[in-house]
Amino acid sequence: MKPELEPNIQSESPNTSNNKFISWFKQKWSNDPLFSILIALIIMVILQTLTLGFDYPSFGEWFQAWTNNWINILRNNAAIGIVALGMTFVIMTGGIDLSVGSTLVITGAFAMYLLDTGAQGILGGIGITGVPAIILTIILVMGFGYLLGSIIGVSITKGMVPPFIATLGAMMIFRSVTQHFTQGYNTSVPVEFLQISSFKIGNLMIMPIIYWAIIAMILYYVSKKTIFGRQIIAVGSNEKAAKLSGVNVNRVKLRVYGLMGLLVSIAAIIQVSRIGSMDFSNAGRGMEMDAIAAAVVGGTNMLGGRGFILGTVYGMLIIAVMNNLLNLFGVPPFLREAFKGVIVIVAVLLQRKEKSA
Repeated sequence: MKPELEPNIQSESPNTSNNKFISWFKQKWSNDPLFSILIALIIMVILQTLTLGFDYPSFGEWFQAWTNNWINILRNNAAIGIVALGMTFVIMTGGIDLSVGSTLVITGAFAMYLLDTGAQGILGGIGITGVPAIILTIILVMGFGYLLGSIIGVSITKGMVPPFIATLGAMMIFRSVTQHFTQGYNTSVPVEFLQISSFKIGNLMIMPIIYWAIIAMILYYVSKKTIFGRQIIAVGSNEKAAKLSGVNVNRVKLRVYGLMGLLVSIAAIIQVSRIGSMDFSNAGRGMEMDAIAAAVVGGTNMLGGRGFILGTVYGMLIIAVMNNLLNLFGVPPFLREAFKGVIVIVAVLLQRKEKSA
């Protein structure tokens, strides 16, 4: 009787393992936008670390320099990062907001007029000073920002004005009005107000970063766990189908643009409290492009219906690190915008390729 042959059991070769990893990596890269964005961010972090160099007397000093560098990058981009989070929701509905830079200026000017310790100060003029004035200013400025965003939302939903046109008009109106009423205006805000951004935790000025992180977590929860988040996706995916399923499309859009104005007003408070003043002619210029770029790089579909709050955070970090690297390499400021443009175009092209696949 012929003996049975034992099965030929061979251990998995390294090549097979490599092929499996490559196949897994390709699949994740193609099907998971957050994965590909995270890989791009990791590459940027490595480049940033290499650029910083390792020529330090000790690891502790190198780590301190590395930490300080990252804190500076995050703090300088926290306000734009907050605006980018709101822009994500706007784009997810199929809209756009070009007015965020001008909204920042007008809400920042409003905050300064309220707080001004001089003769033109509104709250000081009626006897409200100190901490109560600061708290009231924050509430009023945030309400003002929400109102401005809601006005834009009404023009889009009730007036049937395309978002591009409505926000383009608002962009010109808000900045023009602000510049008219602030001609020759010399501000003097209370020192206590500056603590909103400059308060130190363990010798580190990280308050703007904390605000950004808290708002990102709240909006992440809203986008993933609430009916409002699902309605935003539904409106952006197919507005007619959303209406037929009972979604009040106009109300969703109105709330999104109101939220956008609210977030910009928070960014304005952070900016004013960081610097103590505001350049009404130039502040916020280009902020809309940075916010849109961060959202698009983060995987938000420009046609609406898809967006990732976490992806926008990644996208903002990628752009922030890129700006820092270009600055360190001595690239002229005008050319830096070209790099952002290339990144946005590539991100949109990748989205189209993914859709066609």
